[in-house]
Amino acid sequence: MPVGRTVEVTVPATSANLGPGFDTLGLALSVYDTLLVTELPAGELEIEVAGSGSEEIPRDASNLVVRSIAHVYADVDRPLPGLRIAATNGVPHGRGLGSSGAAVTAGILAAKGLLAGEVEFDDADLLRLATELEGHPDNVAPALFGGLTIAWTGEKGPQHKKLLVHRGVSPLVLVPTYTMSTSKARSLQPPQVSTADAVFNVSRSALLIAALTQSPELLLDATADRLHQDYRAEAMPETQRLVQALRRAGFAAVVSGAGPSVLVLADGPGSRQDAVEVANAAADTPWESLLLAVDVRGGTVGDRAEGST
Repeated sequence: MPVGRTVEVTVPATSANLGPGFDTLGLALSVYDTLLVTELPAGELEIEVAGSGSEEIPRDASNLVVRSIAHVYADVDRPLPGLRIAATNGVPHGRGLGSSGAAVTAGILAAKGLLAGEVEFDDADLLRLATELEGHPDNVAPALFGGLTIAWTGEKGPQHKKLLVHRGVSPLVLVPTYTMSTSKARSLQPPQVSTADAVFNVSRSALLIAALTQSPELLLDATADRLHQDYRAEAMPETQRLVQALRRAGFAAVVSGAGPSVLVLADGPGSRQDAVEVANAAADTPWESLLLAVDVRGGTVGDRAEGST
């Protein structure tokens, strides 16, 4: 095994659920984690982290990127090399923008790059490996493949369908200073929901696909939800108040992932700026406004000297 090979990985942020598409829909966004991963002699480990969450991220074998790389090597029965990882985190941590999914995806893609020429991975392999670590595919699918993804698990394991988003859709993410644990947010979900609420979300999820791909003018109705956001409101009241204020003003605002960030799916750049002004006037806590694009490439990896693939 060559020592010294370096690969460069870039992974986008993601927003899951998008309102009604609980644990199913995800969208890749133009904020990125970047990593340089270099093979070292077996047993060596060096980790440098800058950017969001860098103070809390472990610098040992418990690091999620390291664990993800090790998972791939174990899956293909190859010895794990030593690793030097230099990460720059642009994806906000603990804010509902898929930071853990981005770390898992980064590790999977880094392993793919380090093993290139020895082991080949197709899209199904990548999604399976990432889902085994993340637990569900709704964040890792858009992180891997970009765009709008529908993710599900069937007889063949985790699957996805990538769709192109209408060019009129303009994402805005409003990021607070506080964080939210995904596990805590999930603990607030009821074990059962009514048939009426289930039917409501099925109809809105179907409508949301049409709104995002063909008819952005339908986004406000299409992003309505009864399955998860109201139940989680008590844990992040500032988020709930901002979502409600934006929706009253006519903007398709939802909780991004498990929160606490708010995603606005505006139907044009001008509308997005109007949403920023509404948020600034309505918010009772500071929010950072990120005017983003839909990322269409997903995660990339390539030899440092050769560019990305």
